[in-house]
Amino acid sequence: MSELANQQCEACRADAPHVSEQTLRELMPLIPDWQPVVVAGVLQLQREFGFRNFKEALAFTLRLGELAEQEGHHPAILTEWGKVTVSWWTHKIGGLHRNDLIMAARTDQLLGAPR
Repeated sequence: MSELANQQCEACRADAPHVSEQTLRELMPLIPDWQPVVVAGVLQLQREFGFRNFKEALAFTLRLGELAEQEGHHPAILTEWGKVTVSWWTHKIGGLHRNDLIMAARTDQLLGAPR
């Protein structure tokens, strides 16, 4: 996981390439709890995180929001009692970019951050 999380995100343009199927197959084992899903025709990475209560879920959401702001790359976040569902994809290209996999790995690292 940290191998991917330590990579640098690159500025993304509207003509940036989508992550290839081969690259996706190679990198998914580094973020095994994430699932590629298609939502409204757009390939995304999605993961549900479980928590003991709403307060812990909200604290995680806030840490994730800070991370997203630092990188200028923002996921869809659904915060509910006891869980947070996170979806990463690159809006500019309408699908997955390598940055999304990097950010998924960094999201996983937030679980180890102080609450």
